[in-house]
Amino acid sequence: MKEFSPYHITHVHLHESLQMPDLKQENQGNYLVFWWHSVALGELYVEPNENITHEQYFQKLGKALKPALDFYASGQRTAGLEQLLPSGDFHGFVSAMESLFAKSASQTIPSRVPVSVVICTRNRPVALKRCLESLRQSICQPAEIIIIENARENDETEKLVETFAGVKYFQEPVPGLSHARNTGVKKATHSIIAFTDDDVIVHPEWVFRVWEAFTKHEVAAMTGLVIAAELETETQLIFERCWSFNRGYVDILYEENYFNQNLPSGPPVWEIGAGANMAFRKEVFEEIGLFDVRLGAGASGCSEDSEVWYRILQHQHSILYYPKAAVFHAHRKDLRSLRKQIFAYMRGFTMAVLVQQDHFPAANYRNRLFRQYPKHYLQLVARGFPRYRFRNRTLWEEIMGILSGYAFYLKNRKNDPKTQFVREEPAPQLKPEQELTT
Repeated sequence: MKEFSPYHITHVHLHESLQMPDLKQENQGNYLVFWWHSVALGELYVEPNENITHEQYFQKLGKALKPALDFYASGQRTAGLEQLLPSGDFHGFVSAMESLFAKSASQTIPSRVPVSVVICTRNRPVALKRCLESLRQSICQPAEIIIIENARENDETEKLVETFAGVKYFQEPVPGLSHARNTGVKKATHSIIAFTDDDVIVHPEWVFRVWEAFTKHEVAAMTGLVIAAELETETQLIFERCWSFNRGYVDILYEENYFNQNLPSGPPVWEIGAGANMAFRKEVFEEIGLFDVRLGAGASGCSEDSEVWYRILQHQHSILYYPKAAVFHAHRKDLRSLRKQIFAYMRGFTMAVLVQQDHFPAANYRNRLFRQYPKHYLQLVARGFPRYRFRNRTLWEEIMGILSGYAFYLKNRKNDPKTQFVREEPAPQLKPEQELTT
């Protein structure tokens, strides 16, 4: 069996240099993420022992950047930029890029914005500490940070939170991520509620970019870019290449047309983003209700986030994927953990799509689940036989997860929870620069 080669992650800052980065090639792959200041523009895999010339590197770089450059160009021609890459004309490249980003450049970043950051956690104080430290290092601070500890087993998390001045701590005794998220929504006192996970490191501008998404766009919710924090094991690479949270490097607006056009096979709302990087206007929960407590970790397994996105679209609101709001996610390192995770994903996914069809029968998820997916998995089983390597190493967990999700649905479909949300207190409307007083 071929030994796995880890992938070294390099963040290439194009505003600093156009030089080809030093690629670690012997028995190691490379994963490059390209940035223009704080904006991620694209990515590139260089496989283990793949020797690429400078010419090949710049060709690949141009291809990786093209979607984002075309997006930010807004109709302007970008051919000149692509020609500047292999020429090594750094000053010309910088001038062209500054012109390209002039319209979308942010104004002065305020020190604080009226955003409530909610982190739901359970028995992971070490990971939570890293997440909180990254939030404390943010250029722009949220008005409040709220920790919801779900079904706690000891006081380690509470003691950790006490070391972070101003961070609010609450317990949600009922097991289940949706219960914890709902408590976070109720406890949040500001008009924008941003969720991230305890196994995430946020970009220094993440809080500001979340707030920016709502100030620049009339949307009810947003999701952001999720970049792999490391790719040291085959399991992490499988997740990133086959189950990635990364939805690309250009804005995507999901609205009524997207919802209606996909009704024949069920709108694929799971494509919108990831619960590790999402935010909502608090008022939208008053209209659509809270997270469905039958979904998410501790219940069906996952998809409590995408089911809420579904209801938002069903109510004719819009959701923005905004990759300027970036975080870094620590993927599971070992195959056993990944298999458990993927089983939960498919179990929760199955429950969620059936619940979504119950809410809106015109969404034909049953066709996807009972016709398209059986054919899809039969093909995967046939193609993967007999070794079932890489992507197929979670194949049986996926199939069993779907079957388990259907059984979970049959058992719980009549237990539709009351998701109505009543605001506990008015959310204050702070100006971005207004300091938080607690």
